[in-house]
Amino acid sequence: MAKITFLGAGSSMFARRLIGDCMFAPALQSSHFALYDIDAVRLRESKTIIDVLNESINGGRAKVTAHLGVKNRRAALKGADYVINAVQVGGYEATLVDFEIPRKYGLQQTIGDTLGIGGIFRALRTIPVMLDFAHDMESVCPDAWLLNYTNPMAMVTGAVLHGTDIKCVGLCHSIQGCVRGLMLRLGMLQDVHEEVPLTHIATADPDHHLEWTIAGINHQAWLLTVTDNGKDLYPELKRRAFKLNRDALRPGAKKHDNMVRFEIMRHFGYYVTESSVHTAEYSPYWIKSQFPELVSDFNISIDEYLRRCESGLANWHKQYEQARFGENLPKYRSHEYGSYIMESMETDVALRIHGNVLNHGLITNLPHNAIVEVPCLVDRNGVQPVVVGDLPEQCAALNRTNINVQLLAIRAALTLNRETIYQAAYLDPHTAAELPLDKIRALCDDLIEAHGHMLPEYS
Repeated sequence: MAKITFLGAGSSMFARRLIGDCMFAPALQSSHFALYDIDAVRLRESKTIIDVLNESINGGRAKVTAHLGVKNRRAALKGADYVINAVQVGGYEATLVDFEIPRKYGLQQTIGDTLGIGGIFRALRTIPVMLDFAHDMESVCPDAWLLNYTNPMAMVTGAVLHGTDIKCVGLCHSIQGCVRGLMLRLGMLQDVHEEVPLTHIATADPDHHLEWTIAGINHQAWLLTVTDNGKDLYPELKRRAFKLNRDALRPGAKKHDNMVRFEIMRHFGYYVTESSVHTAEYSPYWIKSQFPELVSDFNISIDEYLRRCESGLANWHKQYEQARFGENLPKYRSHEYGSYIMESMETDVALRIHGNVLNHGLITNLPHNAIVEVPCLVDRNGVQPVVVGDLPEQCAALNRTNINVQLLAIRAALTLNRETIYQAAYLDPHTAAELPLDKIRALCDDLIEAHGHMLPEYS
């Protein structure tokens, strides 16, 4: 029986999804699920939901325990084989600070959880907590795998891998449906309106045999090749995508939600895996006070993450009540990698995923100490990344502008050097395009003060 510890189990709907996935996997159905959180109410609610799941779809085979607060964290982790992390340090209130203070400086954001000022400060308040988790793991479950779902993915995963001895892989879900979603959007694939298993996520249409290569960094990985029955699809993908954008940019035309990604593909040659709402703030081209019309022209949703948070909070009670009474339970296994990774390690049946890992020669024209998102093979030996080689130079160049910020933010968190925080912000593409150095420094000072006790003392 495996022990699976879930850190941040108060994220009840995400915990329900990931643990529900495990209960659909025969090798994991009898596991011990140890739920950990610092919020007593949310932890109790999650325990209730997971107990319902266990009885309803798993026949009560699993063991479920709840562990509240820092003093009980080691008990939750002790003897764990796998640790899933989904914490959000500071919650909605801290996220609001990440948006409101930069806005006073004229800096607009869409999501603010991966890069930019919002991503940097989300990392700075999250990494110390992650390091505490990892150090506890070194003491009570040193051989466990840490499956990190918390953003900013590259910075948080990188801090654990650079700062501890724990085996860790960062997991996202922007790659699983990338090709299928793109082809559906462009009318090149039939939507069968049914769930597709992760192992067959390329297509549910037997007439297609899709193969692709994707690599880069989290939220900015590149669709390098894509074929159907051996035929290169990129020329037709580009033809349809560019026409869609040309039509959408006409006065009064209806917009669509892929406009930024298609425009990047037009200028840089490759499709990026993450959504346009994320992608718009990873480069200096889109959210510009000097050209405010770009926001409407390219359908860029400013403050989108705040609206998502508010909607989630508003709908939480209804979702909890439905789950508590066994309504809207998962009927199938999701596309999240977590349960498949654990199942593969337990059964020694090989699996291919895309994981966030230390570069160490995997993408040869990116820094060796960066966190890259690459294909990985999984079996009883763990997560084993695959060498990709060079990215197209223009794609690597865009990745490097993000990696610069990530590595400096990681260094700031590990060394507690305040100057390094400023330097990370100076090099952020969007921030640097909008603000001079002294304003960036002042913005960082304001955010450090506003975060207060959520940040350690910086020299």
